[in-house]
Amino acid sequence: MEAHYIIKRPMLSEKGTASATDHNRYLFEVSRTARKDDIKRAVQELYGVRVIGVNTVNQRGSNRRTRFGYVPGRTTKKAYVKLHPEDKIELF
Repeated sequence: MEAHYIIKRPMLSEKGTASATDHNRYLFEVSRTARKDDIKRAVQELYGVRVIGVNTVNQRGSNRRTRFGYVPGRTTKKAYVKLHPEDKIELF
């Protein structure tokens, strides 16, 4: 897969922003079929940085109640990408 299909978007949450400033670890929403080596290659290609490690989390969507019953939420995959101490990604 191409890099822009693997990395969907950077996730700008409070936890992700704190992790980026304190530990040089960035949070991305990625394709559910992407493996860790695919994510590493895509981040290096898109942002031109050196990646040390990748941790992934499959986040199951919660059920929502509607008048027709329960509807399953969207299941996503997040990737925590740790960069080399000299590298940085400018997201803003």
